[in-house]
Amino acid sequence: MTVFVIAMASEAEAVLANMQTKNSYCACDKKVVTGTLCGRETAVVVCGVGKVNAACGAQYAVDALNADKIINIGVAGGLNDGTAVGDIFGISEAVQYDFDLTQLKGTQTGTLSEFDKPYLPFSTIPLYPLKRLGTGDRFNDSPADYALLTSGLNADVRDMECGAIAQACIHAGVKLYSFKAISDVAGSGSTTEQYRRNLEMCLKKLTRAIPGIFEGVCNA
Repeated sequence: MTVFVIAMASEAEAVLANMQTKNSYCACDKKVVTGTLCGRETAVVVCGVGKVNAACGAQYAVDALNADKIINIGVAGGLNDGTAVGDIFGISEAVQYDFDLTQLKGTQTGTLSEFDKPYLPFSTIPLYPLKRLGTGDRFNDSPADYALLTSGLNADVRDMECGAIAQACIHAGVKLYSFKAISDVAGSGSTTEQYRRNLEMCLKKLTRAIPGIFEGVCNA
């Protein structure tokens, strides 16, 4: 079954608005909703914000819901001129930019201890342009983080969950697809103010996009 793992309830509504025959329950302190979408069985795990929550949600989807494909959707921050507020992108690969064993192992920032390079690969479909994602447990306007993400790691967008979902999916042998709507762009004012101003518009765009995303992933 293809299962959605999504950080926030507001983001999950983009999927739930398209689902039928829904059953909702709480498991491992996470909201889970089952039902059908485009005539196919599916489920949504609302995992919560941050990398640990995301990894736990992905593992629940695999262990309890028998997910063989996971879709992560949500909003993200743009990092360069190739991203604009309201754009939707597919994710080709992700790095956890707040993971650093450079001093201990001499590896590049973002290289997890069980891997030999920073970026983890995703499954993709030819539906939206592809971007590289940086994931970290930080929501900020830090110049140091921006420099690391752009000059150091060449990321295009940033979020707080998807790189951890990728790590869990790789170890579980499950395909991961991710699609992000840009809610804020670095250098265009306060990230927080942009996010609050643009969130509703981005979620409406994702709601309209969900049937096409789901069918594309299921048929891949």
